[in-house]
Amino acid sequence: MPDTFTGWVAHGPKSPLTYGAFTPKPFEETDIEVQITHCGICGSDIHTIRSGWAPADYPCVVGHEIIGTATRIGRAVNNKQNIQPGDRVGIGAQCSSCLRPDCEACADGEESYCPKMVGTYNSRFPDGSKAYGGYANRWRGPGHFVFRIPEQLSSAEAAPLLCGGVTVFAPLRRFGAGPGKRVGIVGIGGLGHMGLLFARALGSDAVVAISRSSSKKSDAIGPLPNKLGADAFIATGEDKNWAKTHARSLDIIICTVSGENMPLSGYLRLLKRNGVFVQVGAPEEPLPPLRAFSLIQKGVKVTGSSIGSPEDIRQMLNLAAEKGVRPWVQTRPMEEVNLALQEMHEGKARYRFVLENGAKAGKL
Repeated sequence: MPDTFTGWVAHGPKSPLTYGAFTPKPFEETDIEVQITHCGICGSDIHTIRSGWAPADYPCVVGHEIIGTATRIGRAVNNKQNIQPGDRVGIGAQCSSCLRPDCEACADGEESYCPKMVGTYNSRFPDGSKAYGGYANRWRGPGHFVFRIPEQLSSAEAAPLLCGGVTVFAPLRRFGAGPGKRVGIVGIGGLGHMGLLFARALGSDAVVAISRSSSKKSDAIGPLPNKLGADAFIATGEDKNWAKTHARSLDIIICTVSGENMPLSGYLRLLKRNGVFVQVGAPEEPLPPLRAFSLIQKGVKVTGSSIGSPEDIRQMLNLAAEKGVRPWVQTRPMEEVNLALQEMHEGKARYRFVLENGAKAGKL
């Protein structure tokens, strides 16, 4: 008989999660099994539970910011990290790809763009078995996508890095954030606050927080660890001249927000010649229309970025450990998942909720 795991299961877009059993993928010798201690709540979890992007494959167990203890390691795991039973490990938003040498994405170390990419939840493995996420007691999946967690990072702080953190880190790394570059982060929330932290940790000349209001300005401006590392703040809903005042001042903009009314043309005015605008927020509705002159007058680039590769995750974890990057998290017992999801949806997280298995939770 197949073994079973237990977790918080979504059965439909409008019903609360219920605790119950589910059957994971069959164990293969390329797999690692993990006893879960923590799992971050990501905006993707909410979109998936309510079938916001597309109809979910119910029953579904979400959660792809997983931290736990390795308990079983297959004999065929390509274990470059030398993960052993008892080690603390993490899993992000991807749990499989084809890894074929003739796959351009996998061969280039960009597994997150593999055409056969398997998400950590609401996805299917090649054999047809479901991928189940981290709102559960255990996780099982390919060892290629399991990462050793540096000892300098607590489990609650490390969890949000595995999806939200790498989602902002990967484009910052790709487009050269660091000395000589001025970086803007649009949206100071779960993703955006980590964008500020990593832009600062990478040594950018200036880090600018961009939000509709100045309500989070006091959190954003100032040195780590008590503040988020921003040097300046632009409140687009409070200064009608913001785009003109700050025109041609930024090299890179990472946009974590979405919405058909977001001032995209204004954001592009902030870019210098050959600047890059990267969309990482994933809306359920279309992005606003874009005028051609917003692109051609300065040769700016508008692009997107999806999570990050295993190499991105390894580099991000090492940088976070070295530079003291610590997401701002609030922990909750796993059994309070429905309440935490509701408060996340209402924007009450400052700035990330992390679920804990078997421990009394509080604010870090």
